Amino acid sequence: MNLLLLEPDDFVGADRVLLRGDRRLAHLHEVHRAAEGDCLRVGALGGLMGTGQLLHLHAHEALLQVRLDTPPPAKLPITLLLALPRPKMLRRVLQGVAAMGVPRLVLLNSYRVEKSFWQTPFLTPEAIREQLVLGLEQARDTVLPEVVIEKRFKPFVEDRLPLLAAGTLGLVGHPGAYPACPRAVEQAVTLAIGPEGGWIPYEVDKFAEAGLAPVQLGERILRVETAVTALLARLF
Repeated sequence: MNLLLLEPDDFVGADRVLLRGDRRLAHLHEVHRAAEGDCLRVGALGGLMGTGQLLHLHAHEALLQVRLDTPPPAKLPITLLLALPRPKMLRRVLQGVAAMGVPRLVLLNSYRVEKSFWQTPFLTPEAIREQLVLGLEQARDTVLPEVVIEKRFKPFVEDRLPLLAAGTLGLVGHPGAYPACPRAVEQAVTLAIGPEGGWIPYEVDKFAEAGLAPVQLGERILRVETAVTALLARLF
């Protein structure tokens, strides 16, 4: 935890925060080994960052005096479309997406996405938020990405994606004889990344109709979480 994220309910005054018996308090004791008087990096969820001084620290609660005066880092100018990964991988991807500064994530169906994946409890709003918060803590950010779930591929790509991608550089990450993914772009991007088996030809064609052109990273086939990191790093 590189940033102690504060929820609205944690504030007991304009500059006072009380933590009681949750994961963050345990982290202060077990990882930070914090003591009264210590200063920590803190941030208000959805707001400013700054410092917090521990006024009192006990087994079941901590009282901090906070000063919030620093804006969070800027987000990347991207909308990421991602074929729903395997449930265990989904958690890591959500953390990575939040840590790298993606402002909007669309979890999308694909022919190669197993139907059982959509039944995972990791797709509940509470579970998604938990992983996003972990990513924000890692990267020292306070603003949660927007996560949209689209279970029907064709209606989304035909009806909503053209408007979503309008005015952006539309790309589909897909192995094959396609142009290399561009580097260090200076415009907004809409990027679609498929499942581990890749998009099927029909899906690549539908993306092309919506204005997204296929690009590749080379001959190697990457895991989804690796492809997400590699493509974002290359683009920005």
